[in-house]
Amino acid sequence: MTGPGLPPPRLQGPEIKIRPRWPRARSWARTVAVYLLLASLLFLALRDAQISDIWRTLRKIQVWQLITLMGMNIVIYLLITLRWGLIVSAENNRIPFFQLLAIRVAVFGISYFTLGPQVGGEPLQVLFLRRRYGMTITRATSTVIMDKLLEFLANFFLLGTGLTAILEAGILSENVDNPFLMLGGLMMLLLWPPLHIILLYRGIHPVSAILRKVMNNKPVRFISASERLAGTFCRRHPVLLVSAILVSILAAAGMVLEFFCITWFLQINLNVWQTIAAWTAGWLAFLVPVPGGLGALEASEVFALGAFGIPAASAISVTLLIRARDLFIGALGIIIAGRGVSR
Repeated sequence: MTGPGLPPPRLQGPEIKIRPRWPRARSWARTVAVYLLLASLLFLALRDAQISDIWRTLRKIQVWQLITLMGMNIVIYLLITLRWGLIVSAENNRIPFFQLLAIRVAVFGISYFTLGPQVGGEPLQVLFLRRRYGMTITRATSTVIMDKLLEFLANFFLLGTGLTAILEAGILSENVDNPFLMLGGLMMLLLWPPLHIILLYRGIHPVSAILRKVMNNKPVRFISASERLAGTFCRRHPVLLVSAILVSILAAAGMVLEFFCITWFLQINLNVWQTIAAWTAGWLAFLVPVPGGLGALEASEVFALGAFGIPAASAISVTLLIRARDLFIGALGIIIAGRGVSR
């Protein structure tokens, strides 16, 4: 019924929601930007390297040397797993070590092939502890928080040494007007892990305090509870904390030692400072938001080793050995993760 002053009848029917297209366009633009960055980095890395020269360099590697590198990686992953295992033992000391090792390898596989700075697989650690051993999500997350903090703490010591090596080796002084200013921000960032652990030990929870000033929803309360449990671990288990720190430093030192062996086996003549500087450049390349630092690693090693007069073919040979190692472990981790999901 209609008439003067009465609104027209509403037509009944399905309500059509029009979704804006800009999120999809933004995602598409981000993907294009990543691949353009990847292509640019690969071009810079490979433009001066001949395949024949790369093959000639790689042929210098002997079988016993490859076995040595594999053995070193096994030890490194055992140490990385032991660090997490020491933390988890405060909550449950009956979890088999080799189950934790399998999960750590799976975490690496997911993180390596994820778009980002080598993170992404950590939720698998939480799900494993929750589903297999009944640990609460909050407690499981607190073990992962401590594990990552101690990993970053070890990297702080190594990167501090590495940045010193970069300055001593003269990589930046020849290409940057003020290298100390350029590295200052990164050094300040690297101070966060040890400072965070000290604050947790003293009962101060900085992440929770910052987040609560911005919002106070369920995810923030969950993070706050996990951070409090991490602080409780620091105060109640100082022996486990110190042991995990030492194990973490040993694992990180093993990574540097492995890089020393790679350059030695390829007959690349570098002094100690130059080798540490080249390793640091490669480590920083994994912070670039592309899967596995693809392109960034190659470009960083060509740049760093090139500053020491090392040919691009030799630098690419170094990255190929690193890639072969990471792809093997990453593929193994994906297989382990896939079997876990299927169960």
